[in-house]
Amino acid sequence: MQPNTGERERLLRTILGVYLMLLGFLFIQGVIGILLGILGLIGLVTGVTGWCPIYSFLGKSKAEPTTEEAEEPT
Repeated sequence: MQPNTGERERLLRTILGVYLMLLGFLFIQGVIGILLGILGLIGLVTGVTGWCPIYSFLGKSKAEPTTEEAEEPT
């Protein structure tokens, strides 16, 4: 799995993921809280790993090209 999210997006996903997990699992009761917690967990995992399965499925990448990719002629 190659990272396909940019640095800013990773940071944003991580912060929002932690926020939604805390909000959903600790402060909101019921089904809504569980759904928010799960969405936060997904955001946290994609932020930490830098890999988004939806981007991969669509064939998109917002990651900065590495030096190896930048040197290859197209």
